[in-house]
Amino acid sequence: MAEIELDGDDVVLHLSRLEKLGALHGDVRVPRAAVTGVRVASKPLRELRGLRMPGTAWPKPLVALGTWRRRHARRDFVVIHGRAQVLVVELDERSPRFGRLLFSAADVDESTRSLTTPG
Repeated sequence: MAEIELDGDDVVLHLSRLEKLGALHGDVRVPRAAVTGVRVASKPLRELRGLRMPGTAWPKPLVALGTWRRRHARRDFVVIHGRAQVLVVELDERSPRFGRLLFSAADVDESTRSLTTPG
């Protein structure tokens, strides 16, 4: 399962080997200053927007890994397992590749605290 970590001035989303394979992407690093909001979403399917390019998805059981692209909008990076709560990290233009990170976390409350604690 993906894990979030603060590394100096950056937020790093660490992926497992299988997640990297399915997402066709390595770990994601964004500036901590780019984080504009963090929230928990209880219905992950409603958060998926656009088309998966590149990545992997299976509807049952829900697995969504990779980049979701939308016309006239910034990309989302998604690592979702199952239908449990996911963490949605909103990013501003200081994050050039992604507008949002969506991921399943073992402890969404702890992940939220780590991202919202001033540092």
